[in-house]
Amino acid sequence: MGSREQRIMGNCNGLQGRRKRSKMPKDQRLDSSCTDIPTHEGIKTVGIHKVCEFSTGSVLCLCVVTWNMNGKASSEDFAELVGRDRRFDLLAVGLQEVPRRNVARLLQAALDETHSLLGEATMQSLQLFIFGPKNSEPSTKEMRIDKHAVRGCGGLIGRKKGAVGIYINFNGIRLLFISCHLSAHARNVEERNSQCRHISHSLFSKDRNPYARPSHLTVWLGDLNYRIHGLSTLPVRSLIRKNLLSLLTSKDQLLQEAEKGQVFDGYCEGTLSFKPTYKYNAGSSNYDTSYKIRVPSWTDRILFKVDGYSGIDAVLHSYESMDQIESSDHKPVKAHLCLKFNHV
Repeated sequence: MGSREQRIMGNCNGLQGRRKRSKMPKDQRLDSSCTDIPTHEGIKTVGIHKVCEFSTGSVLCLCVVTWNMNGKASSEDFAELVGRDRRFDLLAVGLQEVPRRNVARLLQAALDETHSLLGEATMQSLQLFIFGPKNSEPSTKEMRIDKHAVRGCGGLIGRKKGAVGIYINFNGIRLLFISCHLSAHARNVEERNSQCRHISHSLFSKDRNPYARPSHLTVWLGDLNYRIHGLSTLPVRSLIRKNLLSLLTSKDQLLQEAEKGQVFDGYCEGTLSFKPTYKYNAGSSNYDTSYKIRVPSWTDRILFKVDGYSGIDAVLHSYESMDQIESSDHKPVKAHLCLKFNHV
């Protein structure tokens, strides 16, 4: 693996961005501050290419899932989570607020016919699993695992905040997956920014090799807990009912903070064309009806970045929530991402 800056903050390559600004210096970290002359790019919103060239033009196809489980699990949920269409090489599943059950076993049972567990990183209720095709262990040349805790546990014992990471070299493609759970509540945006910076600086810092090559792809997923801010819950719910989601993205804290250069500069994300994934009444697809009537928000996200010198492009084929899964107060989010060699 390369230096922390290279590994966590590789350039996003070959994708149309939401905005374009002058490029950030190579050694600038995720915690860059906003200056009079902006040098940051923010998060680049990318389109969906629905046709997947699995096993033809692709180097590697990935399915990435993040889900805050709210302490509940069932085999039926996991079967729905992984789906029947296995047109991917690797499956990365990041889970938050995992119950005290062997969820790796439940996932493996759901994938039994096609994929097997290659690696896992766990820190109490924060867990990350990588699955590959059956008998693909020889394709895994290197794997490293790390974790980093941050302050706060959501008010419940055993529900950890922080991040776990897995670095894997699969068929010569160097991949870094980071699954996180950050602090809650709309007012704690600066705390979330700080946690992102600490995770970026600390993860895999013990075995840093400044002469190693950077990851081709970094994927950051999880319950980032950034909220829709500046609108009360009733106007937000009205816009959701009218399917006017594009009017809400300007109020999304994660996009706002990235625009300022605070977090995830140059990362890419699919269009937020699905409904906000939090907070639902558990067991339903109805937004929170408790006395708090929380503002629906896109707390659950999947971001990615390709190293600019890798010779690889990333093509996003889907980015969606899984509304049919109702056991948690969060909806899972799934992305289908394929890597291809560019020929520029």
